[in-house]
Amino acid sequence: LESFKTQVMGVCSPAAAGVAGKALTEQQVIEKVREIANENQQSLSREKCLQEELSSKLSKEKEASAKVEVFMKSLWELQ
Repeated sequence: LESFKTQVMGVCSPAAAGVAGKALTEQQVIEKVREIANENQQSLSREKCLQEELSSKLSKEKEASAKVEVFMKSLWELQ
């Protein structure tokens, strides 16, 4: 467990992990892990929003393409 804690502290704060006088407390590690988890959740939410936005734009693009195709077909028929 101590080895895991040391590894987590090293990942959370590489500069502080190697400095003897600046050892991280367990509470600081827990807070950093929470912070990382929250950032991850925010990133996932942002990714979901962007995927929905992309899907919507692709749908609108397909609709516009279909309309252009109908328009082009109508122009051909007029000629």
